Amino acid sequence: MAIDPRGGHPAMDYPEHLRTYHGFLRATMILIAFVAAVLLFLLTLVP
Repeated sequence: MAIDPRGGHPAMDYPEHLRTYHGFLRATMILIAFVAAVLLFLLTLVP
């Protein structure tokens, strides 16, 4: 999704906002992968 900063407030730091947003997305994907790995590990423990 592209953000068009032309209509925004001049005090808004768009590059920092985008960096934070991409970091949040990356952390979310890592967390989802970790939870899936834990669930698969627990599935192997069930007889």
